[in-house]
Amino acid sequence: MQMNDQRDIRADRATVWAALLNPEVLAQCVPGTQSLTGSPEEGFEATVVQKVGPVKATFKGAVTLSDMVPLESLTLTGEGKGGAAGFAKGGANVRLEEIPEGTRLIYDVEAKVGGKLAQLGSRLIDGFAKKMADQFFSDFQAAVEGPEAAEAEAPAEAASEEAPAKKGWVKRLIGG
Repeated sequence: MQMNDQRDIRADRATVWAALLNPEVLAQCVPGTQSLTGSPEEGFEATVVQKVGPVKATFKGAVTLSDMVPLESLTLTGEGKGGAAGFAKGGANVRLEEIPEGTRLIYDVEAKVGGKLAQLGSRLIDGFAKKMADQFFSDFQAAVEGPEAAEAEAPAEAASEEAPAKKGWVKRLIGG
C-alpha cells in the first residue's frame, strides 16, 4: 500500500525538523503509543496497541531515521511484530519546503502487513493505514503549531484577556 500527501504547518523549518527528531513529539503523534524510547541517531524502540477490524494487537518494534538532510528531508522506517496478529512494516519519505505561511511537509508512505492482519483484506488494511498516516500527520501538525492555531479560528471574545497567548509545547521545548 502506498500513499502520499502534504501538510502546511505554521512554523519554520527548523521547528518542524526538530519536532520530527523528538521522541516525545513522535510518541504523542503515533496513535496507540504506549512507550517510545531512543534517539534519532540510534533509532527508536516502540510499543503500540492497535485494533484493525476484529484484530487487536500490541506491536513491539523499531523505527530508524535515515537519509537525513538537515532541514530538508529524511526517511522513517519501521517494523513491528504483533505476535499472532502478524507484523506491520513500512516507511515514510518526508520532505520539508519553505512556504510563506511556514513549512510544507510532504510525505510518501509505504506499508506492508503479514499474518492475520493480511487476511483482513486490502481494502480494510489500506483504509486503516491511510487513517493512521492522516492521524499521525494531523497530530504532528497540532503538536508543532500549538493551541494558538486552534484559538485563532475561535471568536475573539472566547479568549480571556488575562490569559497570555501560549506557544505550542514543541516551540517552548526548542525555544522557538
